[in-house]
Amino acid sequence: MRILGIETSCDETGVAIYDAKKGLLADVLYSQVALHAEYGGVVPELASRDHVRKIIPLIHEVMDKAGLESKDISGVAYTAGPGLVGALMVGAAVGRSIGYAWGVPTIGVHHMEGHLLAPMLEPNPPKFPFVALLVSGGHTLLVKVTAFGRYEILGESVDDAVGEAFDKTAKILGLGYPGGAALAALAEKGDPKRFHFPRPMIDRPGLDFSFSGLKTFAANTIAAHDNTLQTKADIARAFQDAVVDTLMIKCKRALQATSYHTLVVAGGVGANLALRAKLQTLDAKVYFPRQAFCTDNGAMIAYVGCQRLLAGERSDLAIKVYPRWSLADL
Repeated sequence: MRILGIETSCDETGVAIYDAKKGLLADVLYSQVALHAEYGGVVPELASRDHVRKIIPLIHEVMDKAGLESKDISGVAYTAGPGLVGALMVGAAVGRSIGYAWGVPTIGVHHMEGHLLAPMLEPNPPKFPFVALLVSGGHTLLVKVTAFGRYEILGESVDDAVGEAFDKTAKILGLGYPGGAALAALAEKGDPKRFHFPRPMIDRPGLDFSFSGLKTFAANTIAAHDNTLQTKADIARAFQDAVVDTLMIKCKRALQATSYHTLVVAGGVGANLALRAKLQTLDAKVYFPRQAFCTDNGAMIAYVGCQRLLAGERSDLAIKVYPRWSLADL
């Protein structure tokens, strides 16, 4: 079974082909970062229009890259949510139309399930069961994963997602958009001893997160000190250390609560090198997707779509998307 996967949940257009026996055959990705940088954040209408412009050329490109024709495709998977409704509609409409035209089944995929299972695309994938830490611009989740499709949310952010907190703090520091990677790079030059930021919600029971207060703490620290590059670097370092320590503590608690010994880390913030280094000190097996598959991509959607189609699942002819869709609803 060969599945064409389409990802258009936000500001990246990803297309890939996954073979149930041979694995990933080809993937291509187009990022809209340059388009949205002028506005300091994603503009939903512009994102939707850019998906419309890019999606068909990318499908042609990935088919050529894999050396396949339409008759070689067994099914189509597309991101059905969560995400920006207009962007989701582009991928869903195109994916459903291609499936109808080619006479193959289609399946709408949960975006966060794609991230959660992205490490399965690696040569040495994790085995069930495990705890998953999903950290991205829109989500911060700790999930108990007992098998494919069997997920229990252990904890989540009560306000800003960790990636959102990174981007907002980067904006306060004047680092532009997207700010998460820029803040991480600046933090490498910071003095880890100059400032100490709080580790939010670690003194409470449970596994929920809160990161909006760290953003406010950073803003107040910036306002109280000089605006030199070194001070900005020191603040960036303190902010990143606080986030990394908090995630580390909560992951350790989740592993203890489940008695599991495997942790999967996925999502855009999973590419953060400081976070990767810290989590690898846990007394557990820790798995990450490759850097390219931490951010949104078509490969993870093709993989999940393949597994669900093999299980006999199908989407009907109606084009449905879910801008808000809890992983617990699967």
